[in-house]
Amino acid sequence: MSSIANRYADICQRIDDACRRAGRSSADVRLMAVTKRQPVEVIAEASSLGIRLFGENRVQETKEKRHLFPEDGELHLIGHLQRNKAKDAATLYDAVQSLDAVRTVMELEKRLALSTKVLPVMVEVNTSQEDSKQGVETEDELFTVVDTIMGSPHLRLNGLMTIGPISRDEKVLRSAFAKLKAMHEHVSQRYDVVLPECSMGMSNDIEEAILEGSTMVRVGTALFGARDT
Repeated sequence: MSSIANRYADICQRIDDACRRAGRSSADVRLMAVTKRQPVEVIAEASSLGIRLFGENRVQETKEKRHLFPEDGELHLIGHLQRNKAKDAATLYDAVQSLDAVRTVMELEKRLALSTKVLPVMVEVNTSQEDSKQGVETEDELFTVVDTIMGSPHLRLNGLMTIGPISRDEKVLRSAFAKLKAMHEHVSQRYDVVLPECSMGMSNDIEEAILEGSTMVRVGTALFGARDT
């Protein structure tokens, strides 16, 4: 087995073990391969392992490599979306996970308005309130963005997303993920909608995220190894 195949097996085992601890089915947690700065052969190998959910961080990089991903897969934008990149994002991705501003939502809707495409989107929440992270920080900010999405015919609210705190303390991590899960439930109740995704957990905090209800973990380093900087 290749190193990527071995790592993939290890990650799947981590997901299975965490789901067992949480009393959940591992079928309820999807694994996203984060392919930022990864070359064609790495994406091809991930595809050959059966991975069909991929995440990219930058619109410009995605434009250059969109053709590398399997036609039967999903490609999500997980990096911050600037308003001036909305036109490309509207056509490049199968979903956008990183919305956090009304004006960006409006620009996406504007770009999609002449098409029949309905784009699944998530709102990014900065649950740790760290300056280095993007995302809304309060429920009032969250509801303002959600209001705009719900009024956009070409966007479909699919859930919420967060990036865990810079910490190895299980209590700190689980607290941040529990906050997202609570906000996810509040949005569902307030708008009477079913939100299938609670996207949280990365290479170093898969277990804590799953224990708090993650439906999607976004894994790069643990799957592909450390990237060249």
